[in-house]
Amino acid sequence: MKKNSTVLVPPEEMEKQRHFSELIYSKNLEFSSEIGRKPLAFVRTFGCQMNEHDSEKISGMLEEMGYGFCDGFEDADLIVLNTCCVRENAEDKVFGHIGGLKHLKKKRPWLVTAVCGCMTEQPHIVSEIKKSYRNVDLVFGTHNLHRLPELLYRVLDGGVRVYETSRTDNEVAEGVPVKRCGNVQAWVTVMYGCDNYCTYCIVPYVRGHERSRRPEDILAEVKKLCALGYSEITLLGQNVNSYGKDLEEGTDFAELLRLICENTPMRRIRFMTSHPKDISDRLIDVIAEFPAICNQLHLPVQSGSTRLLKRMNRHYTREQYLETVAKVRGRNPGITLTTDIIVGFPGETDEDFEDTLSLVEQVRYDQAYTFIYSRREGTPAAKYPDQVPEEIVKERFGRLLELQNRISREISEGYLGKTVEVLCEGFSKTNLSRYTGRTDGNKIVNFTSPENVTGRLVNVKIESIQTWSLEGSVTE
Repeated sequence: MKKNSTVLVPPEEMEKQRHFSELIYSKNLEFSSEIGRKPLAFVRTFGCQMNEHDSEKISGMLEEMGYGFCDGFEDADLIVLNTCCVRENAEDKVFGHIGGLKHLKKKRPWLVTAVCGCMTEQPHIVSEIKKSYRNVDLVFGTHNLHRLPELLYRVLDGGVRVYETSRTDNEVAEGVPVKRCGNVQAWVTVMYGCDNYCTYCIVPYVRGHERSRRPEDILAEVKKLCALGYSEITLLGQNVNSYGKDLEEGTDFAELLRLICENTPMRRIRFMTSHPKDISDRLIDVIAEFPAICNQLHLPVQSGSTRLLKRMNRHYTREQYLETVAKVRGRNPGITLTTDIIVGFPGETDEDFEDTLSLVEQVRYDQAYTFIYSRREGTPAAKYPDQVPEEIVKERFGRLLELQNRISREISEGYLGKTVEVLCEGFSKTNLSRYTGRTDGNKIVNFTSPENVTGRLVNVKIESIQTWSLEGSVTE
């Protein structure tokens, strides 16, 4: 067995969790007979797609325990806050919600409040919850998600507060039920954790080492989604390009994509996130080879300055990143490129920031997710003495945003009058008389149609543009 190789959570452990799920189901039947309705759960998610998918698993387990679901805190008998700790404002929001729920506990003494996710993998956060938020009944970490039935039973049966944040960095749990949010697109996790240890990032400390799921388990999940009628999947991992390094099979991410394309009828396949240092020629070729793999790549650069990239521990230079972009575009003409950029990383000079602006101008991303550096306790960058003054960071952030907005709009204008293929996701949330969907390149398209085309691939003629979306109507 390879060092730190991934192993499955033992079947007997998963069976134990099913047993606790059945015990809670029985309790909830009693609750229902007493008050005339199912107990209701509300799951609130903060953070990334990985957290969203974790919440789908939490909801799947709760559904098996006999819970129904509601749309807010006020009607809930069980509240689960699935947290993010990548940026400080996400943590502040969570603590604000926890504090605000104290009054509900007084009104509804039976209410159970649980906090889970990345925040709870930080010891100082757990200590703060223990000390200051006694209205929280259950705290569990990302490594213990599959043990929710057991942990929740201890709360319900014993009336005690439960804290479980122990770690098993080489385990993957299969067979956890999932309650998916939609019926057109689905998330599929291919690996967990991260081994990169970028100096600004808390993720490796809270998500643990990289653990890849077995190819056969991923294929089985995708085949099931195809049978259920899903048209698009997004493969998730903190760094999907590292997939398979911990497996005996020797399957890398490019080969995993090939296996999915050759063994399932999935119509569209996306993935995120790709680390620039690990993207391979094989992966670039596979994207071009299979039509089902969307011609879109999220390639976080973080900074255009080689000096800062080294300080961030990113393991590539500006020049190497640009070479990768050129290679990707050479093999995949018209590919949509998106990125992440941090403004105000410690020690960032005017020259460093100008390097970022010039790289953005040169690459011309379709979209950039821009962030102000957030100091995270436990990361090396948090101890750097040369933190950038807030007023300088805000000024730089505004300039970057203005530049990227201009580029995004100019790219969108190139779609005017063209017809694009769109996978319809359903009605627009802001206008129920229109539909919404995405192109192969992940462009959001809002459009009119004489019939309901949800879940179908349709041709849409683009008639007007917004900075972040396209507008049009279905054509024959």
